[in-house]
Amino acid sequence: MSEISHDLIKAVQKNGRMYEVGGVVRDRLLLHAKPTKDCDYLVTGIPYDDLTKILRKFGRVDLVGRSFGVIKFTQTIDDQQHTFDITLPRKEHSTGVGHKDFAVSFDPSLPVEEDLKRRDFTINAIARVIDSGELVDPLGGVKDLENRTLKMVSENSFEEDPLRMLRAVQLSARFNLKIEDKTLKSLKEHHALISSISAERIAEELNKLLIHAKKPSEGFRLMQTSGLLKYVLPQLQECVDVDQPGGYHRWDVFEHTIRTIDECRQSLRLRLAALFHDIRKPQHKELKDDGCTFYGHEIGGAKAAKRWLRDYRYPIDLTGEVVTLVERHMFTTDVLDKGVRRLIRKVGLELIFDLLDLRRADVIAQGMGGITDDVDELEARIRQEIDKKSPFGLKDLPLKGSQLMKLLKLESGPAIGEILNHLLEQVLDFPEKNITSELESMAKDYYQENLNKLLELNRKRLKDTNNENS
Repeated sequence: MSEISHDLIKAVQKNGRMYEVGGVVRDRLLLHAKPTKDCDYLVTGIPYDDLTKILRKFGRVDLVGRSFGVIKFTQTIDDQQHTFDITLPRKEHSTGVGHKDFAVSFDPSLPVEEDLKRRDFTINAIARVIDSGELVDPLGGVKDLENRTLKMVSENSFEEDPLRMLRAVQLSARFNLKIEDKTLKSLKEHHALISSISAERIAEELNKLLIHAKKPSEGFRLMQTSGLLKYVLPQLQECVDVDQPGGYHRWDVFEHTIRTIDECRQSLRLRLAALFHDIRKPQHKELKDDGCTFYGHEIGGAKAAKRWLRDYRYPIDLTGEVVTLVERHMFTTDVLDKGVRRLIRKVGLELIFDLLDLRRADVIAQGMGGITDDVDELEARIRQEIDKKSPFGLKDLPLKGSQLMKLLKLESGPAIGEILNHLLEQVLDFPEKNITSELESMAKDYYQENLNKLLELNRKRLKDTNNENS
């Protein structure tokens, strides 16, 4: 965590007063340690324009939040740039239902206590005076922290901003907080309002649950019992009460899924994969005499993950990684060395160990005392293949596309890719052939044996390109 410079604090405090506000104050009290994120600040007693003049002497000022009394301030600290939110005390007046339906006014003369009363929960409505460390706590947030209680500031809190319901979920799970009765009742009454919130804001709160909570399952259970889940993750809601007879699972699909998330380390990529790994089991369930099967659920789960992550605006790269992990999570550990290399090829070096961790979590979360010795043995074999520098992808071939074009007198096109993929398939089975002379010989043979097919591939690409340009 970075804090704003002492010189700037002194300059501000000559004419006004500066407070640390928000989650960092809560975390200081709750975790009894310095928070890990940059601080947010509130300044009273100095008009907006005067405050920006002071700040510009110490760093870069961005006024994108001017209408809300917010200043983005960037300062270089220990050769790194850190951006802080610095605000003037504000009041919010609801003009309807939803996070956009309110008017904001800011006033430098407004007491800090008034600003704190507009916040979401009492544990987030505490300010810390910068120079003295004194706490300003008009709503009893410190006591609620001591009692591990999450309480809304206003009875209209969730109506004013429905996203606060998901924030309640992730805060409760992250910090082991009991949601106060009136707050929980309000959450259940207004859960349907979450549908008015943008996908990006919902994803941000879910990410906090997945990354920061030791046991995100507590948050997902709360989402399910409160009614939030069917709006945010209807696919997971469909997993509730879907039993798994046959002696391999102790819990239904929903409970198994959220316990799998718990067993994963606090990685967004890995925990998202755990969230979706069995999410299509309800649609693939087939009853048998001795239990049931879920054939193909991993393919369906990968498709469901791709759609949901796309709809909730997750980065394309992260989406692709999660989809790969879900699609491949049913891999077998009983393979020959060439099978090990092919698994690495399909999944990628950057994902292979996450895939193994997903399997371990999956087995533990079955609740039947399963062991993962086979996964440990497979990991040892994967590391051996990596240490041997075995080929896993096109980049590991010493014969490159440009060399292949010259060798076969071919122009750039899909035929080159086809030949390179053939060569890779060969060396996955026979790594000792991954030398230039062997590859050139195999490339010539493959080219001669598949001449018409390869030339047709290039002609088709040329035709498609001409049609696009016409």
